[in-house]
Amino acid sequence: MPSLLPGVERLRVSGRRPSLPSGLRVYAIGDIHGRLDLLDELLTLIEADTKDRPAGKIFHVFLGDYVDRGPSSCQTISRLIAHGGQNEAVFLKGNHEALAVRSLRDPNIFDQWMRLGGIETLTSYGISLDSLTDRRPLAMLQAAFHEALPAAHFRFFRDLQLSFPCGDFFFVHAGVKPHVELSQQKENDLLWIREEFLDSPEDFGKTIVHGHTPTIEIQVMPNRINIDTGAFASNRLTCLVIEGSELSVIDTN
Repeated sequence: MPSLLPGVERLRVSGRRPSLPSGLRVYAIGDIHGRLDLLDELLTLIEADTKDRPAGKIFHVFLGDYVDRGPSSCQTISRLIAHGGQNEAVFLKGNHEALAVRSLRDPNIFDQWMRLGGIETLTSYGISLDSLTDRRPLAMLQAAFHEALPAAHFRFFRDLQLSFPCGDFFFVHAGVKPHVELSQQKENDLLWIREEFLDSPEDFGKTIVHGHTPTIEIQVMPNRINIDTGAFASNRLTCLVIEGSELSVIDTN
């Protein structure tokens, strides 16, 4: 196995060792939440690793939650669109993207979205929130978001995938519902589930690679791998690298 670049850490795995088909490498990137600075840093590290260790085929799999909380949601989406035009990339939907899109037509969802980080996203799209202090109607902010959202960004949100199976792995934003076949999972569970999935010892048939629930360190469990290290607050955006049955980590910390 080729040596790794400084800053790339190989993970120890006990028990079953899931794998990808020969010649394929996957870089899976956790929740970004508007931290364009960390995304740019991580993509630079991934590019260096790719040049140092070429592979037959490479997928970049982004696990969702690109927007909200951090300061640069709009710029992050533009960066991801450009990245997808130059690389084999899979973009999964996170619960925050689902909220942002639903908020375009549902004022009740718009209010919920703002309380979960949407205010920072609106600001990144150039929408002034000074008028919130004089109780500007939500409908006006909703209309402003409609107007400010570029068509390319709307298409990006519209085309996000719910899951991505690859080899012995199943990539998804939040997780899966236990006792339900992977092919029969519902969108709400794939985007929002927490304890029922996190506490389950079930063998899901594939190893679930997910984000959504921030942890201090990447979690490698017998049935799942959590790579959300809370980038918007921790400054640590994490990428899981999978090649064959080998797992390694690249992060910005």
